[in-house]
Amino acid sequence: MKETTKIREGGYNCVVCIKQVPDTKNVTGQAMKEDGTVNRAALPAIFNPEDRNALEAALQIKEKHGGKVIAIAMGLPAACAVLREALFRGADEAYLVTDRKAAGSDTLATSYILSRAVKKFNPDLVFCGRQAIDGDTAQTGPQIAEKLDFAAITYLEKIEIEGNTATAVRDIGTGVETDKVQLPALFTVTEKFGELRPYQMRRVMKYKDAEPEVLSCDDVGCAPERCGFAGSPTNV
Repeated sequence: MKETTKIREGGYNCVVCIKQVPDTKNVTGQAMKEDGTVNRAALPAIFNPEDRNALEAALQIKEKHGGKVIAIAMGLPAACAVLREALFRGADEAYLVTDRKAAGSDTLATSYILSRAVKKFNPDLVFCGRQAIDGDTAQTGPQIAEKLDFAAITYLEKIEIEGNTATAVRDIGTGVETDKVQLPALFTVTEKFGELRPYQMRRVMKYKDAEPEVLSCDDVGCAPERCGFAGSPTNV
């Protein structure tokens, strides 16, 4: 009972995992490198579409119940652009996990690194986009939940929070399913959740030159053998 009261009084600590991805609508013959990884320099970079929906879900929880929203991205320093965009739209804090040790990470290694980063913030709710448009696997979110030992709800369309319980409506292809889950939990969000709100001009002026805090694999306590190529069994 004490835990539920604490969450109601202090709001909910929401972490959103976002990704800067290549714009796959503009794929060229140089889109892949010889080693089977994406040649990100050959394509324009954008905010992964369904990660925008994930951010909106977290912002709605904050508006209704209080608390804060923390945005985390893993990638090259250029990913600071999508983190600033998250701040423009209402996120309270932003962190970039970037490290040469993470280069070439598949979903197994990526989910491991992100799970270690997310754990630092002791979240009540974690939101991810259903999938990233560069890989289309929809694996990273559920794998993060598994590594955190959190309940996982995929294909989220709506969510309500009461105390330490979330009621989630999820798309099951032929209809919808309503699930109740105890927090902490992770949710992967679809475009059906709703559009991300526009920039807030006051926040744009405040954060236009913001540099998200940078975290290395060592900072979040990663084992080197589980990061990057070393921790990635996938071959393309």
